[in-house]
Amino acid sequence: MKIKELEASLEAILFTLGEAVDIARLAQALEHDEDTIRRILRNMMMRYEEEDRGIHIIELDGAFQLCTKPEYYEALIKIAHVPKKHVLTDVMLETLSIIAYKQPITRNEIERIRGVKCDHAVNRLIEYNLICETGRLDAPGRPILFATTEEFLRYFGIESLEDLPILNQETINTFRKEAENEVNHLPL
Repeated sequence: MKIKELEASLEAILFTLGEAVDIARLAQALEHDEDTIRRILRNMMMRYEEEDRGIHIIELDGAFQLCTKPEYYEALIKIAHVPKKHVLTDVMLETLSIIAYKQPITRNEIERIRGVKCDHAVNRLIEYNLICETGRLDAPGRPILFATTEEFLRYFGIESLEDLPILNQETINTFRKEAENEVNHLPL
């Protein structure tokens, strides 16, 4: 298969599936090695950006997806009548941050870190497809384990969890003090 044919095939696959497709699946479908397919996809990504198109290819943890560029979202929702992006409250962001950094994690562990119940926040994050159930902990009661999804990566514009900011001990201590003050209703 020529490069142009591979590009067309990749574009057709990504367009049709509408979700992130693992590089191994793409390579297998096109009967080429992963490095070649990855190189072609990255070239396509650069070309899409240079040509100022309404779509782009994003990489999500070793998988690739064809998406509408965010700057064209408003025009898209006018015709598709799709609701705007979900608004994440501070409580939801705090809960999501805990899950992102500690995953897989149980609801009880999240509540222990936050110091308050998190049922509503967890349920909304599942509804928004930012987190999902990933199994059960091998412990009494077999509590559900939660982790982030590909939609989480897409929503925050990162390729993988390794791209999350690294928190130093001073920042962690500041967050802990703020949380304790909030729980105790003390001014900062």
